[in-house]
Amino acid sequence: MAAFEKSPLASENERLILDIVRRHEPIARAMITARTNLTQQSVHRLVEILIAAGLLRAAAPLRGTRGQPSPTIKLVKEAAYSVGISVNTDAVTLSLADFGCNIIAQQTLEMVPSDRRVTLAALSQTLESLLKEHAVSRDRLIGLGFAMSGFFVSDNRAFNAPEPLRDWSLIDLRPELEGVFELPAWLENNATTGAIGESLRGVGLWCSTFAYLSFNYGFGGGLVLEGKPYLGFHGNAGELSAIYTSEEAPRRPALQYLINSLRKNGIEISSIEELRQNFDPTWPGVESWLADTMPTLDRLIATLIGVLDPQAIVFGGQLPPELGRMMISRVSMPSERRHRYGVAPGEAQLILSETKGDAAAIGAALLPLKFRYFL
Repeated sequence: MAAFEKSPLASENERLILDIVRRHEPIARAMITARTNLTQQSVHRLVEILIAAGLLRAAAPLRGTRGQPSPTIKLVKEAAYSVGISVNTDAVTLSLADFGCNIIAQQTLEMVPSDRRVTLAALSQTLESLLKEHAVSRDRLIGLGFAMSGFFVSDNRAFNAPEPLRDWSLIDLRPELEGVFELPAWLENNATTGAIGESLRGVGLWCSTFAYLSFNYGFGGGLVLEGKPYLGFHGNAGELSAIYTSEEAPRRPALQYLINSLRKNGIEISSIEELRQNFDPTWPGVESWLADTMPTLDRLIATLIGVLDPQAIVFGGQLPPELGRMMISRVSMPSERRHRYGVAPGEAQLILSETKGDAAAIGAALLPLKFRYFL
């Protein structure tokens, strides 16, 4: 099996330039320097290198500018593409992203991915179909991002995934993924890729430090600090369920327990995706689940605010938006307590995900781009 190069294809300064263009394109060439600590000559040289490499292109100047207008700089969207796979307990999603971090194709296979090899074979066929449909040459693919629920338990980033994903657990998946798809692979849990997707396509466009709460069959999170995902020493930063004892675990905000509550009240929901698509706030079982769950969520949010001091806390994952609004409206914030002199500290905004689509699936597709070309 071929060994794949994992190091960034761009230098740190080149990645800085590419990331500035990504966030602000079309951006006047003269404005790039102001967003760096580099000299104008260095920025000019780096931009020319990236244009010669086919990653940037010069475009028409911005209209309405005085004097000698500077040409604008844009990403070459078709310069490279990356593939993302997101595995949930009841579905798998394959995404294709271009160099501008846009999802150009996405397909969800609504299947229980209990058999790993069968699932990977189906995904491989799906990828070939999408490449053909969108006229993307395979040699333009730079890598595969893989996301799944669970936490890492070894140096080779083996997942300890929920019970429905037992066949994917406690093994080194990277060689198998690279063998099936013939691409270098990056692996993260789906909460971290959700945070990465949010940082590149959602809240991260205006917020550089935030916590991402991933409500799925289980419950976890991801952290973005100063625009960069924080992974932790063992790769498990954001494993938020770890703060709960075994007695508290059934009251943590994992959607499997909401489904259990609904079923006890006669509402038959077969999957997390069905819950997300059909959620009704008046269903019997919703209020009782919120009453059990909100105290544990309150404690988590207070902990994040006290330890991380984020600008925002994002409610994401497979959470139905209306349920997210209900939860946000019921959070008991630390500022509501009594404080010295009646003055409370500043706190994070609680907001729904602003990523259009499945942030974890989007983030998985953007992993190779993030770690090879952008900051």
